[in-house]
Amino acid sequence: MSSIRSWAALAAGTRFVPYEYDPGPLGADEVEIAVEHCGICHSDLSVLQNDWGISRYPFVPGHEAIGKVIAAGEQVHHLRVGQRVGVGWHAGSCMQCRTCVGGDQHLCSQAQATIVGHHGGFGERLRSHWAWAIPIPESLDPGAVGPLLCGGITVFSPLLLYGIRPTARVGVVGIGGLGHMALKFLKAWGCEVTAFTSSENKREEARLLGAHHVVSSRDSRSMQGISGSLDLIIVTVNVPLDWPALMTTLAPKGRLHMVGAVLEPIPVNAMSLLLGQQEVSGSPTGSPSAIGIMLDFAARHRIEPQVEHFPMSQVNEAFDHLRAGKAHYRIVLDADFV
Repeated sequence: MSSIRSWAALAAGTRFVPYEYDPGPLGADEVEIAVEHCGICHSDLSVLQNDWGISRYPFVPGHEAIGKVIAAGEQVHHLRVGQRVGVGWHAGSCMQCRTCVGGDQHLCSQAQATIVGHHGGFGERLRSHWAWAIPIPESLDPGAVGPLLCGGITVFSPLLLYGIRPTARVGVVGIGGLGHMALKFLKAWGCEVTAFTSSENKREEARLLGAHHVVSSRDSRSMQGISGSLDLIIVTVNVPLDWPALMTTLAPKGRLHMVGAVLEPIPVNAMSLLLGQQEVSGSPTGSPSAIGIMLDFAARHRIEPQVEHFPMSQVNEAFDHLRAGKAHYRIVLDADFV
C-alpha cells in the first residue's frame, strides 16, 4: 500500500499540518478504510493538548470515522470490500484475554486506542482490527453517524449495562455533544427524562431533544425540588458540579453515572449511599456488540447527532470552533483529499 496522507499535530497543542506516513503491510486481521467523514470529539482536543498525559506525536486525531472497506486481511471474512463501516475510540484489542472473550473488548488491558499510539481518521485512509470496524446501517446518514461511534455509545452503554427500563426516571447533566444524544436515546427508550443545564438558553432546545423536565445545574434549590426522584443520572460534563445537591435528586437504589472525564475528585457521602442503597459508577465507550446494538436502535428510531460540517482541509478552523464552545453540537470533517 502507498503512504497515507493525513493531518497531524507534531507537538502538544500545535496546529495541524499535512503529514504522510507509511502504514506498513496490512495485518491478516485488519481492514483498511477509505475515510469519507470523521467526527471531532472533545477527546481529540484533550489528546492534542496532552491533558491526560498519554499522547504521542505526531498525532493524527479522529476516532469517529466513517468510510468504505478498500482492503481486508486474509483472516477477515465477514466484511467485504465496498462495505461502509465505522471505527470509534478503539481500533483493536487482543481478542484472547478473559475480558475480550467475555464480550468486554473495550476494557481489554491491551486495547488499542484509535488515536493514541495509532494514527486516526483525519486521513485519507484508516486501519483497524476487523472487530472494531462496525457495519453502518444503510438508513443512517454517513455524514452524520460518526459521533455515535464515540459520544453516542458512551451515553447509550449505561442503558444496556444497568438494564434501564422504559419506566425509569433519568437525568442528563450537560446538554452538549454527549448530552444531546443522551436525550434523544432516552426519549426513544421511553424514559421520563430530566435535563440539567447551566445555560438558560438551552431550556427549550432540551425539551425539543426529548427532555420532559429541565432543571438548572447551578441552582441547588431547583435540585431540591426534585429530591429523591431519579433512578439514574448520566453526567456528561467534565467540570466540577454541586455534587451533594445532585446526589439528593437520586431515588432509593439510584445511580450517579459518570461518562464525562471530570479530573477532580468527586466528594461522596458514604452514609447517604448506605441509607439509600445508591451507587456511583462510570463507564467508557462500549464493546463492538454494544456499538452494533446502538446503531440498530438509532436506525430504528431515526436517531442521529446534530452536526456541523467542515472540509477536512479546514481542520484547524474546526478545532478553533470547538475550543470556542460554538459547536452545535458535534463537528464532522468531510474528507477532501485530492
